[in-house]
Amino acid sequence: MQIEKDIVRVGFNPLTDCASLVMASVLGLDRKHGIRIVLSKETSWAGVRDKLLTGELDAAHALYGLVYATHLGVGSARRDMAVLMNLNRNGQAITLARRLADEGACDGPAVAALSHRRELRWAHTFPTGTHAMWLYYWLAAHGVHPLREARVITVPPSQMAASLAGGHIDGFCVGEPWNHRALMDGVGVTIATSQQIWPDHPEKVLAATADFTRSHPSTARALIAAVLEAGRWIDASDANRMAMAEIISAVQYVNTGKDVIWQRILGHYEDGMGHSWVDAHSMRFHLEGAANFPYLSDGMWFMTQQRRWGLLQAAPDYLGTALKVQQVALYKEAAEMTGTEIPDSALRSSVFMDGATWDGRDPERYAASFDIRM
Repeated sequence: MQIEKDIVRVGFNPLTDCASLVMASVLGLDRKHGIRIVLSKETSWAGVRDKLLTGELDAAHALYGLVYATHLGVGSARRDMAVLMNLNRNGQAITLARRLADEGACDGPAVAALSHRRELRWAHTFPTGTHAMWLYYWLAAHGVHPLREARVITVPPSQMAASLAGGHIDGFCVGEPWNHRALMDGVGVTIATSQQIWPDHPEKVLAATADFTRSHPSTARALIAAVLEAGRWIDASDANRMAMAEIISAVQYVNTGKDVIWQRILGHYEDGMGHSWVDAHSMRFHLEGAANFPYLSDGMWFMTQQRRWGLLQAAPDYLGTALKVQQVALYKEAAEMTGTEIPDSALRSSVFMDGATWDGRDPERYAASFDIRM
């Protein structure tokens, strides 16, 4: 079909998980599919949202919960939104100030004990985004009410380590490489990874407005196809991951040393407290398509957490909303173009750190099942 728009303006924030968008452009995979990706480096998630809504961006590297909040009118004017695909799984973390770890707050229970004695200052990257949800889930799983026993603020991803070093916050949840940056700078320790909270969780998405997707279906399909192939290339070998780390470390992308990026991209983790490991659930960009499929259950989970924490005052139509937002049919067409496997079901089952199972069924009951909630 005719490509409606050959130049596609795509926004991103400086994080490791923007890599498949960058590599789609650098490797020429966009041009292979008849488009040209013009990347736009942004400074905040609110900026990404606003530029999508004004049409300054056609699509963007975005937070899952941001897309659903915008679609439901939480924190901004309501606008029909679209998740074209998942960009990656795993690879975020919660960082705690080294000074607190040195005082004995070396794990979740110790952080909880400290939180019950005094209010800790935490940062995430956006009120409805993934990092807020990982932080809230982790604190609550250890018995801390994140909205009553903590002070939580929003800080752009690239400013997290500096904010911690300056003593403005006690900890944060963000994507890489900024957790590892804090560790390398000696100001923070990794108290938990996001994959310890939810193994193989969805992370960033490729987002657009529903208007753009409806008006430019062939463009959107080509964009998905190019990014699918870029994710496959990244995941194909450690050599490719290392090459990617060097490319995205450049000033126009993440703007940090490649040594800050490559270790966790290869699954080599250390927590800054004497422990190191090879993580079986480190960041992945393809996984034979499993990391990219826009599962309905993934989208619904973020609505359950927004409901849990009072961001949604009434129960949404969970499945109906996910069916509108997740562009499953368009994704399947792009997957067929690129020889990418498609799962048998648009729902998947996961077990979280607290033993709770999420499978996309009965979401309102699930949202109300937590002892700690609003």
